[in-house]
Amino acid sequence: MTVAPTNADLSVGKGPAASTGKAPYKINFDLKQSGIYIAFALIIVLFAVLTGGDLLSPQNISNIIVQYSYILVLAIGMVMVIVAGHIDLSVGSVVAATGALAGVMMVNWDVAWPIAVIATLAFGALIGAWQGFWVAYFGIPAFIVTLAGMLLFRAVTMTILGSKGIGPFPDEIRTLANGFTPGTLNNIALGPLGGADLLSVIIGLIAVVAMAFVQVRARAARVKYQQAVDPGWLFGLKVAVPAILVMFVVIQLARFRNLPWVLIMLALLVVGYTVVTSRSVFGRQIYAVGGNLQAATLSGVKVKSVVFWLFVNMGVLSALAGLIFAGRLNLAGPTAGNSFELDAIAAAFIGGAAVQGGVGKVVGAITGGLIMGVINNGMGLLGAEPQDTMLVKGAVLLAAVAFDVWSKRRTAGGR
Repeated sequence: MTVAPTNADLSVGKGPAASTGKAPYKINFDLKQSGIYIAFALIIVLFAVLTGGDLLSPQNISNIIVQYSYILVLAIGMVMVIVAGHIDLSVGSVVAATGALAGVMMVNWDVAWPIAVIATLAFGALIGAWQGFWVAYFGIPAFIVTLAGMLLFRAVTMTILGSKGIGPFPDEIRTLANGFTPGTLNNIALGPLGGADLLSVIIGLIAVVAMAFVQVRARAARVKYQQAVDPGWLFGLKVAVPAILVMFVVIQLARFRNLPWVLIMLALLVVGYTVVTSRSVFGRQIYAVGGNLQAATLSGVKVKSVVFWLFVNMGVLSALAGLIFAGRLNLAGPTAGNSFELDAIAAAFIGGAAVQGGVGKVVGAITGGLIMGVINNGMGLLGAEPQDTMLVKGAVLLAAVAFDVWSKRRTAGGR
């Protein structure tokens, strides 16, 4: 007796779809993963309208990227820690402590800036190793260890600096935080690209082509194995929309003072950590530890080692953020990094990280950080009071976590 293929068979590549050698089409839209990008777009449109377009002006876009770059760096490390089921409340104090050490070395001790940068990053790694040891090998909850670290490393900062700040920093450090790529191929003088540096536009085009190539290659691999893929029109939309947004930002930046160096650094970090979390063994182990600790242990994952190195990585990124922040202010101060941990944690959760761990992406955390930056910037352009800005940011964070909990309950209820 012959049984006709069901719709379920067709959706997973069975029945006629498999026999013809063609991959089945399936609209793949995950509201939980895609909702953050839709929300980001709506927030941008809202503030663009309310500010009369000032939000999207070349100078303001540049200001958002430069002013919140250190939060985005912290968000990259924080989302990895959260995915593994932990938290780090000390990053703001570590930013201050590492910035203070860098200031003392470069300003008071006349240490060459490359050596000082390496030493500062090593100091951040040691801080991360200290906290990672207590969490991974001694079994103390990360909340407690990093809460203690918040106090401990703030005390270290005040011991190094007292009540005074240290500055100015070398030009190279200030350039990393506030500098822009030089315009070497002159400017485009016609049309909507008026004033845009040609080299920056070319860099943007290269980035867009690379993004499209990765997506096309991934789709081709799914087609080869007859896995479900998006219809051509939807796939084209998913490629075109990010490409248009990237080029818009690049052109606006190129019309102001070209690409910020810190944006180049952030792009390299995002690409590197995305590859690590999605393509490497270590990245898969992070998700395994956060998704199901017992299963990961039984599968042979060295859980303690994974957690330890996650905190080491968080310490290094905190030190990098400390260098950027000190370079931006041209000063290492005892109050640097206040509330940075809250912004980094909020960026990770708004960007789609799950409270229970096991879920989260680097790109999502960056998007969450940009949402916080756009809200801060947009409210500032509107002349809002600080308490109003905090109210909006708190509401957005609560809504993001509530949506995560609701989606989990909905998924569980549908099984």
